[in-house]
Amino acid sequence: MDFVIFMTTLYHDAFCPQSRFVRLVLGELGITPTLVEERVWERRRDFLALNPAGTTPVFLEQQDLPLSGASVIAEYLDETRGLGMGDRRLLLDQPAERAEVRRLLDWFNGKMFDEVTGYLVHEKISKRFMPADQGGGAPDMAAIRAARTNIRYHLSYIGYLLADRNWLAGTKMSYADLAAAAQISVADYLGDVPWSSHETAKHWYQRIKSRPSFRPLLADRVPGMDPTVHYVDLDF
Repeated sequence: MDFVIFMTTLYHDAFCPQSRFVRLVLGELGITPTLVEERVWERRRDFLALNPAGTTPVFLEQQDLPLSGASVIAEYLDETRGLGMGDRRLLLDQPAERAEVRRLLDWFNGKMFDEVTGYLVHEKISKRFMPADQGGGAPDMAAIRAARTNIRYHLSYIGYLLADRNWLAGTKMSYADLAAAAQISVADYLGDVPWSSHETAKHWYQRIKSRPSFRPLLADRVPGMDPTVHYVDLDF
């Protein structure tokens, strides 16, 4: 039997939380993609040909089938690799469990990004490198303050979910945990996570942060901006 081996490529931004989520998923699956860093504000023609929306992440495995968006990529990876993961399947097995994972994927990659990490990444990272005519410049402190207020709600929600669950969506680690951790990891790099008042979320994050799939994220750096002092510490 002939086996077809596809080369995998991920177009990403190192501090795009949705891109980080896909990198975590690929790490858990044992897939090491070729990473192509994409500055989406440049609207590079070749990248727009892959994803006309001009957003990351974009996953390319079969050359004629670019997959755009974290949830789409996650569904594809589950359909092509999920059954082979056995007890480590990240979309879980039962319909109700899968629905809960999908709900929380939408919550963290959508709602939390819109209310917290999207502001932080844009104001504190992206605007440092964007030309002035594309919106670059000094950060909007009002947006940053809003993000810092909103993150407390999301950390509290994580604590609420973990009150009677081992992991965010149930008894096993899932896409939901990886999505939430990817969002938080960006805020943590920037020093905007109030860990002292959210111990349950902190202990859960330490479990995710200790996984081998997380190590590449901890090595990422914003040029000219060091992470908060505990960013790489597994016990902090």
